[in-house]
Amino acid sequence: MNILEVKGITKTFGGVSAVADVSVNIEENTLLGIIGPNGSGKTTFVNIITGFVRPDKGSVVFKGKEMIGLPPYRVTNLGVGRAFQMVKPFFHLPAYKNIIVPLSSPRVRASSGGGYGDKDAMSLDILEEVGFERDSSVPYKTASVLPHGYLKRLELARLIALKSEVFILDELFSGLSIAEVTSITPIIEKLLLDGKTIIMVEHRLKELFRIADKVIVLNFGKKIKEGVPKEILEDEEVKKAYLGVEV
Repeated sequence: MNILEVKGITKTFGGVSAVADVSVNIEENTLLGIIGPNGSGKTTFVNIITGFVRPDKGSVVFKGKEMIGLPPYRVTNLGVGRAFQMVKPFFHLPAYKNIIVPLSSPRVRASSGGGYGDKDAMSLDILEEVGFERDSSVPYKTASVLPHGYLKRLELARLIALKSEVFILDELFSGLSIAEVTSITPIIEKLLLDGKTIIMVEHRLKELFRIADKVIVLNFGKKIKEGVPKEILEDEEVKKAYLGVEV
């Protein structure tokens, strides 16, 4: 069953086509990878899905509801959450307080019948789920002093707290060591086991291809290939787009 259907989205900036007639169906409880060289339209594509950019034409349907024209906060409240490449926590707040913010969102209030429970405990539970050591001082440190790897985990925790059904992860692996990627991958796999749907924009192709169910390749705003990772790796047009890039 498709949870998200993107149909013919097109966006130009100053006569330059950033996304050109791109369509893709995303099945529930799967991981879709989005790859392409720099400037290929990946960020514009997810900006359109999440309401930050309105396309010139096309449609984005989530669980039967058209989302084009909705502002980002309404897209989030529907259940489509986004983690940014450049992490954007509340830097002056402790890590666990960063999670209390989404726990107070309209979406969470509606799903809990307006009741909250112990939000501190819920926040710590979620942080533990993404790899924060509950009995350490780390959850209580301000976000401004956390290492980059923990900030990436904090982005995941925020989407879990929001009860997102679709997780859009924009270069989650960027800036992480191989060991950090190895430790965060099981968290993504658990999200899939929990019934979540994941869209990952990623340059770390080896790591992405180990967990992706399907991949689309963008180049100069156009979708040049869609398929399972093995098909993508063997495609000559993809190899040409990535000439000089080790995959």
